[in-house]
Amino acid sequence: MTPSDRYPAMNHLFGTYFGQDFDLFGETVPEIVACYRKHSPHSYADAIREIESFRKQHPDDLEAAFNPFRRGFRPEGWGYTIASFLDEVQRGLNE
Repeated sequence: MTPSDRYPAMNHLFGTYFGQDFDLFGETVPEIVACYRKHSPHSYADAIREIESFRKQHPDDLEAAFNPFRRGFRPEGWGYTIASFLDEVQRGLNE
């Protein structure tokens, strides 16, 4: 089972909203997350749970474990580490 299969809500969030055409959904991480929440109201609670689970399962290899979810958006290019990027995404999902 691939990480994308284990984390379907994360796969949708990062594959679509933070994918190759991420700029269609906003100009900042909070804007993109808000767009995801608006268009996926039944999935974002699952995304919150999956991100928390993912982080717990990968406390020492978060950067490498996140690689399957990289589909266009590069958090490092925006000044984030993977941990700080996931923090920002979780903040937006919890609003």
